[in-house]
Amino acid sequence: VTTLLDVQKISDVMIVIDQETFMRPICAGNASCILKTQDPIKVITACCASFEPITSISEGEVEVEKLESIESGKIVLQWKSKSLTKSERPELRSANRIVSGGRGAKNKENLDKILIPLSNKLTSAIGASRAALDSGFADNSSKVGQPGRVVSPELYIAVGISGAIQHLAGMKDSKTLVEINKDPEAPIFQVADVGLVADLFDASP
Repeated sequence: VTTLLDVQKISDVMIVIDQETFMRPICAGNASCILKTQDPIKVITACCASFEPITSISEGEVEVEKLESIESGKIVLQWKSKSLTKSERPELRSANRIVSGGRGAKNKENLDKILIPLSNKLTSAIGASRAALDSGFADNSSKVGQPGRVVSPELYIAVGISGAIQHLAGMKDSKTLVEINKDPEAPIFQVADVGLVADLFDASP
């Protein structure tokens, strides 16, 4: 889209200062910068955690442009199939409660055994650290961190997550952070509201 419009995209916008000025995070969320664009058309992506959800949409006029039909010989795209994965759990970005696991679980079976029952009790989304993904414990759809999903739930429970800077950048806006880790020196304890130094297999609810 930006190529066709000949404009520059601005990604991960946290604050819209005015029609031409925007603020976005840099350095894995540890700093921010202000960008100004004079492009006539603005193409931006927003950081969901920084904006309140829209509750109503006002009615307005939409300009509809009718395109001429395309000759069949000029069609270069063809629809093949559609595959959807349905889940009863809340979507990670918009969830009010999230339970996340890290490499401390040691394997996928242990991680599922801990997170799934806890998630069912809390009706929460399930997240994971980059280390857990790299170890094959979870899939990419559950990744929390930079680059990845930025979340801001009311409650974030981290189990066996040490707290790499990329992960902390992805969940630093959580209202209440609970951490369970047997390593008292884990960096995540420095930002946790409630910290439990214990073996996750014994202490997880």
